[in-house]
Amino acid sequence: MKLFEKLFRPRPPIRDRDALADFVDAQSAFIVQKGIYEYSRARAGHYSKVLFAEKEFAQSVEYSRWQAFPLGLLMVGEMINGVLAAGADGMQRRHMLDQLVVVVLSVFDRYPVPPSIGKTAWLEARADLAHRLDLAGGHAPRRVMDIPDPLAEAYFDMMPIHEKLRGRDFQTTRNYLRVCLCNIHDELISRMDRAAVQQALLVGAPA
Repeated sequence: MKLFEKLFRPRPPIRDRDALADFVDAQSAFIVQKGIYEYSRARAGHYSKVLFAEKEFAQSVEYSRWQAFPLGLLMVGEMINGVLAAGADGMQRRHMLDQLVVVVLSVFDRYPVPPSIGKTAWLEARADLAHRLDLAGGHAPRRVMDIPDPLAEAYFDMMPIHEKLRGRDFQTTRNYLRVCLCNIHDELISRMDRAAVQQALLVGAPA
C-alpha cells in the first residue's frame, strides 16, 4: 500500500522560486539523461549490459550527461519563460525572464564542477546558458515542440556512441526531445500556480 501511495501521490504544486528551481533541476536532468541512456542501450542492443559495465564507457556517459545538462536547463528554462510570458506586458515579461535566468543559473550552481568537464569549460557553459536564455526575450515565445530544434544536433553529437555507429538517428533524437519537452510542459501546467510564480519573480525584479 505504501508503494502504491508513493507512486500515485500528487506531486507538490509550484508556487514559488524554490519549487520552480526544483522543477527546473529535475526535468532538465531527466530530459538529457533519459535520452542518453535510452539511445545508448538501443544502439548497444543485447550487449547494453556489457557496455554499461565497462569503465571507459561509464566515464563517457558521465561526461555526456554533464555536458548535456546545460542544454536541458536551456530547453526547460525557455519553455517556462513561454508559459510565464502569457498575459504579461512587455516590461513584466522582461523582468520575469531576468529573474528566471537567476533561478536557472542557481540550479546550475547547485553542482560542483564535474571533473570530466573541467572548470574552464563548465564556466563557459554557464555563460553560454545565461546568454541564450537572455536571447529568449528578444523574440516571441516559440512553440514548445520547436524549442529543442536549435539544440538537437549539439545534443546528438554528445551521445557516448562513436559517430560511425550512430547511423541515421538524428531525427529520432530530435523527436524524442520534442515529445519529452511537451510532456514536461504538460506537467508544469498541471502543477504550477502561474499567477503566484509570476508574482514571486516580479517581487525579485528591480523597481
